[in-house]
Amino acid sequence: MAEEKNTVTIIVEGSPHDWPKDEITYAEVVTLEVPDYPQHPEITYSVTYKKGHGNKPEGILAPGGFVKVKEGMVFSVSETSQS
Repeated sequence: MAEEKNTVTIIVEGSPHDWPKDEITYAEVVTLEVPDYPQHPEITYSVTYKKGHGNKPEGILAPGGFVKVKEGMVFSVSETSQS
């Protein structure tokens, strides 16, 4: 029996989110935490993750980047100060 692709639950700043895709982009992570992010592209955020896939369980998600997601993956989003 073929297995359907299910959603995984990821944690963004302590809040669980069901995510239907295999990967997530920087902008998608930030938008989950900051819903009006697309209206404020001048604000940059630091995005880090942990509990990721075995070959890269922790890291930094840079603007324009993406990462494969897995069940229980944890993302931290914090605004970076602009000088």
